[in-house]
Amino acid sequence: MLVSSGAGILMASAKFAGLGACGISAYMVYKGMPDKVMRRKLIHVFRMGGMSLTIAGYKGKQVKVYPVVPSIRMFANRMEALMKLPKGMDPKQVQEKEWLFRQMFGAGAELEQSEDAASYVLRVYSTSIQAYDYDPEEVAAAVNGMSLPVYVGKTHSETIAYNMVENPHLLIAGETGSGKSVALRSVITTLIRHCTDLDLYCADMKRSEFHIFRDVANEVVTEAHELARIVLKLRKEMKERGSQLDQAGVAHIDDLPEWDRPNYIVLAVDEVALLKKEPDIMQGIEEISTIGRALGVFLILSMQRPDSDVLDGKLKNNLTVRMAFRHADEINSRITLGSGEAAQIKNSQKGRMVFKLDGCRYVQGPYLDLDRAKVLLQDYKGVKRTQVASSEEPIDLSQDEFEVFGVLDDE
Repeated sequence: MLVSSGAGILMASAKFAGLGACGISAYMVYKGMPDKVMRRKLIHVFRMGGMSLTIAGYKGKQVKVYPVVPSIRMFANRMEALMKLPKGMDPKQVQEKEWLFRQMFGAGAELEQSEDAASYVLRVYSTSIQAYDYDPEEVAAAVNGMSLPVYVGKTHSETIAYNMVENPHLLIAGETGSGKSVALRSVITTLIRHCTDLDLYCADMKRSEFHIFRDVANEVVTEAHELARIVLKLRKEMKERGSQLDQAGVAHIDDLPEWDRPNYIVLAVDEVALLKKEPDIMQGIEEISTIGRALGVFLILSMQRPDSDVLDGKLKNNLTVRMAFRHADEINSRITLGSGEAAQIKNSQKGRMVFKLDGCRYVQGPYLDLDRAKVLLQDYKGVKRTQVASSEEPIDLSQDEFEVFGVLDDE
């Protein structure tokens, strides 16, 4: 009997031990489920980033209230987490720490704010953004209706393009072979093809990128003294435009009557860092960055390695949009972006950039090779020079007004 009783106790203990082990295993499986892992990581991000609202609790004790995660959904290529902010919490606390979400969840993390500013959706993609070629039809659809369009590229979920009139001046930076030169080619090609009221000036300090824009741009120069002449010309033009706005009583050239509205002007400078010993030129570029927006004068600056001496506080702050391709280290990335994310782009990820406009996001730029760009620009060669020449031809005022403007045919 004692033996039988002992055996029963052992069997019962074994069963309880088995149940306990199963329970622990089940708990570990539950804890390791992707949605549970994501929820814990989000809570960690909230605490680490100080994303909270401080309120008065029991007996005046201060209590920190963090965002909540009411739902997490799983899809074939991504996970989505809905995050609700406590009422009264400033959404900037989340926006300014967007980089922290990518540090925790990887480059596939995208953050989207709701229209009511009370919630965010975090999407974490499991697949990489695929490389793709420049498609003129896709670009045309993306920039439709923009007066000065800049086509950027694609994220996992959307195509990115913006109007330079609303977000002036662009900085493009990245190491050799990262995709910077291709992006510069793509951006300027898109501007030429989709902006009819454009005066384009290109300064190619390396003598390697802008030759395809000859006979298309108003001027393409390769020497510092030639660029100095253009900058002086643009400063004079801005002064005249400022007087024009004052006389008309408007704040922007777009507010002028269409018949009296001057063209947009874009000055593109490749490898602007080579100009740091040219103070007059840099002063002119800084002036354009400061007052050019209302006057319709815009900058596109590019450099392989960001230079803090060139990108001083004022100029850097006025370059409101930035494309940061692969950078050598976090120090260089911080000069361009204010964060180290561009240093995390791999050498194999050609065309991948961190795009900064209302926060940062990873974007894949289109691939546009030199031969394809030449074909796309073929119909625009000589157009600028023809327009300038025809506008400077003397008009014979002795003829009838309608005959001068070619309304009536000669009889």
